[in-house]
Amino acid sequence: MHFRFAGKALRALALGGLVAAIAFGAGAQSIADEWTSVKVPPAPELKSVKLQAGETALLMLDFVKQTCPPRPRCVATLPKMQRLLAEARAKRVHVVHSLVSQSVADILPELAAREGEPFVSSGPNKFLNTELEKILKDRGVTTVIVAGTSAEGAVLNTGAHAALRGFKVVVAVDGLASATPYAEQYTVWHLANAPRIGPQTTLSRSDLIAF
Repeated sequence: MHFRFAGKALRALALGGLVAAIAFGAGAQSIADEWTSVKVPPAPELKSVKLQAGETALLMLDFVKQTCPPRPRCVATLPKMQRLLAEARAKRVHVVHSLVSQSVADILPELAAREGEPFVSSGPNKFLNTELEKILKDRGVTTVIVAGTSAEGAVLNTGAHAALRGFKVVVAVDGLASATPYAEQYTVWHLANAPRIGPQTTLSRSDLIAF
């Protein structure tokens, strides 16, 4: 009788503990509840880079009429990207464009493709369902400079994929744009800090990139 009573008591205690745990879990905060108090991390350091022209490709991502003109922040990047593109061409850096259509004529006139410059057409990740990796490897490219719009679309996904495939990635932060500053900031943070991506990535600016 004593052992039967003790067994019942233990089972009742365990059941009470389970009920209490469930009640606590139901009332506990979730991860999302903390998001409103998240502090913005310090602005990242931008580094000067000296790149080997023959081993570098400038990826001009979606500077096309469908995506850039609707975003004033993208339009504002065009003068600096025009200068970076001109310098890259002068130093014989490989240039690759991306589109959201099948027409190279959709690239904005300031950054229009020259004869012989390859282009790919895809969604946010310009490596998917394209020959971008083959284009780069056939030219001996080991480093890519990424710039374009949207920041959280083409730049983030293409830059991350490049890093995961073993390319060194240089982010021209004054050449990525979105509809909001937060999307740009998040993109830069992700590329600089994500596992296996961050160690391959250097945050820079068009005037800090030399060949």
